[in-house]
Amino acid sequence: MTTFVALFRAINVGGHNRVAMAALKNMFEGLGLRGVSTYLQTGNVIFESAETAPLSLTEQLGKEFEQKFGFYADVIVRTSAELKEVVDKNPFLNHPEKETKWLVVMFLASCPTEQAKKELLSTYEGPEELFITTGDQSTNLYIYYTNGIGRSKLSNVFLEKKLKVQGTARNWNTITKLLEIAQA
Repeated sequence: MTTFVALFRAINVGGHNRVAMAALKNMFEGLGLRGVSTYLQTGNVIFESAETAPLSLTEQLGKEFEQKFGFYADVIVRTSAELKEVVDKNPFLNHPEKETKWLVVMFLASCPTEQAKKELLSTYEGPEELFITTGDQSTNLYIYYTNGIGRSKLSNVFLEKKLKVQGTARNWNTITKLLEIAQA
């Protein structure tokens, strides 16, 4: 069995697209997935599956979610090994002046083209620092909010438009907690 983390996008945000985590957990268990647990109310689900392909699980979970809850929500699935790689490859960890409370990782649904990555990284002039990593099967965008997240004008919509791929973001504390749960 492989341990996975499913990251749903835009559920239980601002009172919209409300989903009880108990109902989400039941959906996963109804699909025969094991060891299901949720973290926070924003659609973070840790589970085990005999399936080894995250993309196959992404499609299955997306369809089932829409059937069960009546609306579509993007979901990105990563193995616990891929999540560990996100933590290990953090380009800001060797900089003690960088507080992790200002660090967010955007998990991308697919790998943007080299041209899209180059365009974003060469043309964005905000105070935030951006760094894209590509692993064996996943691509992630690390964002360090130099002046704090609440003051930033950088949005997920802007990033998705520039990269031409969808993604969902999590703060560093959430990522490390999800990894801790997945490895337990």
